[in-house]
Amino acid sequence: MRVGIVCPYTWNVPGGVQQHIRDLAEALIGFGHHVSVITPADDDARLPAYVVSAGRAVPVPYNGSVARLAFGFLSSGRVRRWINEGRFDVLHVHEPAAPSLGLLACWAADGPIVGTFHASYEKSRVVSVTAPILQSALEKITGRIAVSEAARKTLVEHLGGDAVLIPNGVATERYAMAAPLPGWPGRGDGADGADGDREGGAGRAGGGALGFLGRMDEPRKGLQVLLRAFEILGRERPGLRLLLAGPGDADEVVSRVSPGLRGRVVVLGMVSEEDKIRAYHSVDVFVAPNLGGESFGIVLAEAMSAGAPILASDIEAFDRVLLGGRAGALFPVGDHEALAAAAGELLDDPARRKHLSAEARAAVRAYDWSSVARDVLRVYETVAAGDAGVVESGLGA
Repeated sequence: MRVGIVCPYTWNVPGGVQQHIRDLAEALIGFGHHVSVITPADDDARLPAYVVSAGRAVPVPYNGSVARLAFGFLSSGRVRRWINEGRFDVLHVHEPAAPSLGLLACWAADGPIVGTFHASYEKSRVVSVTAPILQSALEKITGRIAVSEAARKTLVEHLGGDAVLIPNGVATERYAMAAPLPGWPGRGDGADGADGDREGGAGRAGGGALGFLGRMDEPRKGLQVLLRAFEILGRERPGLRLLLAGPGDADEVVSRVSPGLRGRVVVLGMVSEEDKIRAYHSVDVFVAPNLGGESFGIVLAEAMSAGAPILASDIEAFDRVLLGGRAGALFPVGDHEALAAAAGELLDDPARRKHLSAEARAAVRAYDWSSVARDVLRVYETVAAGDAGVVESGLGA
């Protein structure tokens, strides 16, 4: 099957949607299908062989964040040419409601189109005003996928129609084993996810290590909540360290920490895929303090694959992925004192960390790309056969 995949966000800046598309494309290629991805990207960017640039992206406020999108004459022309040359059996558009390439592709294409909806957001005046404009594109989508119940709810309530629920995928084996970063002792876990003998390091005397991965300059990722919790824990635990990774101004982040604690905060900035995986294996507790706007939580699936004990805010998406707290501890969203208390309890309880690690590794198997990509393929086959009603309604909730 010839599959064309449309990425709405720039390939130059890492993000959950971009990673979803990359991993899906590589899984489909591994199954023997021909795949081409078009994405906003700098023309001189180093892209995988299956990725085509539609031109440079521009930053646009979108869904409580700043998304880097492409929408204009240059991008439109490149999308049309890519579609004409690709002769795709199925066109798979991600975030088709975003003002980017997906919308352009829907307007330009004929034939079977699958749309995947990732975002979860509240209805706004902007959504109400733009919905009629979007309908001319969205009505051409013959198969709809939502990556979570929250994303499906957003689609149903704000744009109309229904969708089959297929979660984000994660390449679980990629994250399963890795050496910790230099200077970080790691959890000592093997392939079975067993937590090593870190009681002395993570206990009250040593302090242990907390980790965070996400956009540090994006408030909804909740780093400010973690930093306030670290102020409490850092004073109680003289050996506690905090490992941060992701885009953002490192100096600005460190400046928000009390001078006496700044030496124990390590900011990696943007990291390679290899170092990201090593970071998951370098901490005693991985913290996801997000405030909202998440429809799934791919960062949790990655950390679960690595066997990292997880402490996350109890937003709906995280609660679902962590099975209501069975595969990772939860704390009330935005409550830095509750975060500090829960993190302290985990640091002092190696047996519970080991149990959460094992539960996480078991739970995340449901999201492995070997299964998720086959579910997506079944949607492709259905829309290619012209039975759109089954995809939109019969395969839904």
